Amino acid sequence: MLAYIFKRLLLMIPTLFGVLLMTFVVIQFVPGGPVEQMVAQLQGRDTGGEGAAAAGSGYRGRQGVDAARIAEIKTLYGFDKPPVERFGMMLKQFAQFDLGKSFFYPKDVWRLIQEKLPVSISLGLWTFFLSYLVSVPLGIAKAVRAGTRFDTLTSLLVLVGYAIPGFVLGVALLVIFGGQLQWFPLRGLTSSNWEQLSWGARVVDYLWHIALPVTASVLGSFAVITMLTKNAFLEEIRKQYVLTARAKGLSENRVLYRHVMRNALIPLVTGFPAAFIGAFFTGSLLIETLFSLDGLGLLSYEAVIRRDYPVVLGTLYLFTLIGLVTKLVSDLCYLWVDPRVKFDQ
Repeated sequence: MLAYIFKRLLLMIPTLFGVLLMTFVVIQFVPGGPVEQMVAQLQGRDTGGEGAAAAGSGYRGRQGVDAARIAEIKTLYGFDKPPVERFGMMLKQFAQFDLGKSFFYPKDVWRLIQEKLPVSISLGLWTFFLSYLVSVPLGIAKAVRAGTRFDTLTSLLVLVGYAIPGFVLGVALLVIFGGQLQWFPLRGLTSSNWEQLSWGARVVDYLWHIALPVTASVLGSFAVITMLTKNAFLEEIRKQYVLTARAKGLSENRVLYRHVMRNALIPLVTGFPAAFIGAFFTGSLLIETLFSLDGLGLLSYEAVIRRDYPVVLGTLYLFTLIGLVTKLVSDLCYLWVDPRVKFDQ
């Protein structure tokens, strides 16, 4: 087991290197970088990525900025060094878990992540727990009542929810409940006077703001977990040991929750770590942007638009590392759930 873990840890190194190398190479050819944006800003142009891209690579001659100023801008952002040297410096910093400093925020990337993480954790926790607390019991009920009207109706509902993208549902919720009916706020996680509220009022205010984003995030994940639970239970219910347990006179609940559940939950339990981490770092980009939640998703979106390369590469490095570790933990969960699994063979 230790040898398997050691091999997996070693494989993380070339994986991280490959992801960072590909992203770094792509960045070198993307127009509208920080140098172009600064030149455009000096001339009073649009400083967005697309606006700076219009200036393009021909800014030296026709944009009225002298070569000395351009050299200073390149030195400011570190573009005075060749790409190979910059890539090596970045790898050395990342090896020391130094994610660098943002081009557009006067803060380290680590500090930015720490500031934005609570919002993403809040949205991710609600999404994760509500998805599993509703989907797993629903999947079990569908497996027990397979083929009945209940199974058909619930399958229709969860598949319709799965077919609607989260951001489309979010727009509909904003327009109906936030705009027309004005039952819920349109943006933010708390009200402006949250600090002056009592603890009870703070909880109510927080739940009031988080209701629409969580609803838009959760509905899409119901179908996958529900159908996975149903199929896993159906597969186990039809096996011989279930018939044997029933023949011995065991009650249906004891057969289901004592014997069937232990084996049927293996694919769900092993997916817990990935789903738990994924709820924080994936799928929240559009939701956070739509509801103006200042989290990691919105930070990543703004970093890409503004070509904030330290934030893009730093968050990519961190999220890739977390993903690789989570995948390893998910594989090790197989041993915890099913001791028959052997990775060493």
